[in-house]
Amino acid sequence: MIKGFKDFIMRGNVIDLAVAVVIGAAFGAVVTAIVESVITPLIALFYEANPDGKSGPVLIGIYGQKVTFPLSGLLTAIISFFAIALVVYLVFVLPMNKWKERQAARAGVTEEPAAKLPTEAELLIQIRDLLEQQRGTTAAPTRSAEPPSPSI
Repeated sequence: MIKGFKDFIMRGNVIDLAVAVVIGAAFGAVVTAIVESVITPLIALFYEANPDGKSGPVLIGIYGQKVTFPLSGLLTAIISFFAIALVVYLVFVLPMNKWKERQAARAGVTEEPAAKLPTEAELLIQIRDLLEQQRGTTAAPTRSAEPPSPSI
């Protein structure tokens, strides 16, 4: 049991995942701080902040009160997400893919183009023909590959 756990922990993808989570959390705090200190004030240039300090479009409600839609928080979250995703891609994914390509080239491994996958109808016809061959009956393999049209 301990050997299995040791093998699981020592796999490269588990360690990569742990590093990505730690780096992502730390980088998330940096991106959030940048967005809150740069992007949110830019949004505030276009929208007046309400007494809570949230900025966004202000509409008058049916009872005459002002209602602020705080879009700055939403924009902050969206920009943070894309910034973190971009950095994770550029720092981790892209270099790892290049490294794997170089390793495969050194090993002489080449990827073959994917063969055309048969359709569901073609697979069913092949299965039918194999079953008929196993039963000893000889079916005409020239049957139509088109599924029968439904009769109305």
